[in-house]
Amino acid sequence: MDKLFYRPKDAATVLGISRTAVFRLIKSGELRSIKHNGYRLIPVSALLDYAQVLEAQASKDVA
Repeated sequence: MDKLFYRPKDAATVLGISRTAVFRLIKSGELRSIKHNGYRLIPVSALLDYAQVLEAQASKDVA
């Protein structure tokens, strides 16, 4: 089974950004996350949603 949640460090690797940038996105509400037993977890669906938002913004910028 594939991962359902990523730790911020792993999410940063998947997105190709820094861990600090991931926390900045979480704080701004641009990237959804949950806290479970003291751990910050980012659902795969949140990463996919964020990627879709970026794609939509990029296509608006080109048009």
